[in-house]
Amino acid sequence: MLNRDVVIGVIGIDHRHIYGMLEGMLATGARAKGWWTDGDPAPLAGFVKRFPDLPRVTARQALLDDPEINLILIAAPPQTRAALAIAAMEHGKDVMLDKPGVISAQELEQVTAVVQATGRIWSVDFSERYEVPSVLKALELVQGGAIGTLVQTLAMGPHRLNRQTRPDWFFDRALYGGILGDIGTHQIDQFLTFAGADDAQIISASAANYANPGDPDFQDFGEMLLQAGDVRGYARMDWYTPDALPNWGDGRLTLLGTQGYIELRKYVDVAGRAGTDHLFWVSHSAVTHIDCSDVPLTYFRDLGQDVLTRGTAAGTFQHTHTVTRLALQAQAMADAKGVK
Repeated sequence: MLNRDVVIGVIGIDHRHIYGMLEGMLATGARAKGWWTDGDPAPLAGFVKRFPDLPRVTARQALLDDPEINLILIAAPPQTRAALAIAAMEHGKDVMLDKPGVISAQELEQVTAVVQATGRIWSVDFSERYEVPSVLKALELVQGGAIGTLVQTLAMGPHRLNRQTRPDWFFDRALYGGILGDIGTHQIDQFLTFAGADDAQIISASAANYANPGDPDFQDFGEMLLQAGDVRGYARMDWYTPDALPNWGDGRLTLLGTQGYIELRKYVDVAGRAGTDHLFWVSHSAVTHIDCSDVPLTYFRDLGQDVLTRGTAAGTFQHTHTVTRLALQAQAMADAKGVK
């Protein structure tokens, strides 16, 4: 457990990911002093229900000026996140953001300059790895040689649209960053991590709008092919999760090695075992199911320690920067082809 020297301010609760971001930090022993958001976004009621004793401040500047606060959590609309993070870092705060951390190459350059000038932490919560126990277990197995040499990752990132809960910016490519620049960051983060790579090449990328013709600036399907050394990765993202599924998406990750493979059914085992975080490990000697639901998460604990010690246990800025840069490159490649 961390001591209570990690003190949090929340700026922007426009995406429900803020629930997990704040809950994750509070669970480590950190404490929060207040929150601010613009207007009354859809997650407001859920946020207040989860954190009833956390006061709302009338101006975000009060959080930036508070000398006790050393970590700002940001889940504001994507087009505002870079500027908010820069303001926080210039006020001496470290930041954790919902993805995407930025939506343009220019914003990434600006953030990089401020990180270099201030030495502050700019961390993006890649929740499909940081908040998924089965991914952490799979990484342990792969790094331990359980499937031999990794050859390919195959990632599927389906999401439920939940149109009635989405703000206008969600459907505007210029405001949310596009499907690859947004949820594609999860897939690139996982690919680099499992490949043990510092960088990768985007071999191909495409995006489309097949099911939402009334929203021409929205992309509801995306895919990309990546390579790092001898490891290849394919990732597919979509907003087509059917209503009958009991959660927001049947996220899966398959890791192919020279001596076996691992499949993760992260959030649901369709018509199979109950619960989440199912890992299936197939080797030459056995087929094994591992329930990973009790595997401890480390990101929030490590980030808190980094805030206090100026370390990089939760992840380096270079990794977060590379993931973001590659996602922007993939999005630009897809946009250059045109959206169907």
